[in-house]
Amino acid sequence: MKKASDIMTREVITVTLETSVQQLAQILASNAISGAPVMDREGHITGIVTESDLIDQNKKVHIPTVVSILDSFFFLENPDKMEQEMRKMAGATVADIYSSPAITVSEDTPIDEIATIMSEKNVHTLPVVIDGEIKGIIGKKDIIRTIAG
Repeated sequence: MKKASDIMTREVITVTLETSVQQLAQILASNAISGAPVMDREGHITGIVTESDLIDQNKKVHIPTVVSILDSFFFLENPDKMEQEMRKMAGATVADIYSSPAITVSEDTPIDEIATIMSEKNVHTLPVVIDGEIKGIIGKKDIIRTIAG
């Protein structure tokens, strides 16, 4: 069975926490990639930022449903989620919109396990990391290309 090292892209395009949202959009579009690892100042992977994070910036705000009973208010949904969405929508840099920590795999991770992680965790970009250093990246397109033969 194939493993991560067999299908990963070895030239990894990364961004920093200081990268602007506009720069991020240009990087993703010009390189035809769906996401990028986010690196801190020391060169360690701190998270991942994807097209979905950019799309979230342009969606409508969802106001949580509130019920009033005897002069008390009860949220039927988590109000913290709205606060998180608002923060993401107003974000100017990658630091404002990225997901942390990054879910990573090793070079020896089998493809079926990679597919399971992507499906269960709802992620589509997985950095391949060894001893804290990024060696490659796997996107959903890499899995599909492998299935296609």
